[in-house]
Amino acid sequence: MTRPPTAAQRRVIEGADPVTGRLRGTEAQLAALVKRGLAFRHPRPPHDHFLTPAGHRLREAPAREPEETAVGARPEAGVFAARVGGEAEPPPAGPARLREVRSAWQGLLELRRMTNPDGATDRPCGWERTHLVGAAALALEAAGHRPAGPDPAGYRVRGTPQPEAVAVHEPDPEALRACAATLERAGWQVGEHTEPRTRERYLLASPRRT
Repeated sequence: MTRPPTAAQRRVIEGADPVTGRLRGTEAQLAALVKRGLAFRHPRPPHDHFLTPAGHRLREAPAREPEETAVGARPEAGVFAARVGGEAEPPPAGPARLREVRSAWQGLLELRRMTNPDGATDRPCGWERTHLVGAAALALEAAGHRPAGPDPAGYRVRGTPQPEAVAVHEPDPEALRACAATLERAGWQVGEHTEPRTRERYLLASPRRT
């Protein structure tokens, strides 16, 4: 998304069903929201449109001036981003951040329900498989785990050369095991490994398919 939604598009977002995120609007409006990553078209008839996690977050966020809403230098502007750990400028902590994370997680569960063929919410959906690092980080942040800051303490989620797999680093062994339990509950397959050179323990996690 390079520009904030138009007033008409924001009205469509604000008019979404509060539970399912189902949208009503013209074909042009709905297509524009899909292009911006704020909505998706259900693959099964009648092919209704629904809010993505980013769309849910935008609906609950207060209206902002265009220069604040557009994606720019600040990663937290306009589109929600889960904490992957080690960010140079992490979003401020506090009640507002907790609400954003909770809204994004609920939106993701709804996305699972609407896009998994059997409507399951206990395993990742297609969107998560194309946004592995962000999806794993959201599961951890939503469960209350501490992301790493300037100091090494806390989790860090990173991509790997392996298809559909992320690495989760956490220097505290107990906290690492807690991260593994959280990801397993969120529908990820998790294994603990040792880095050969540093002997550091880390997690390798992949979205579960069944």
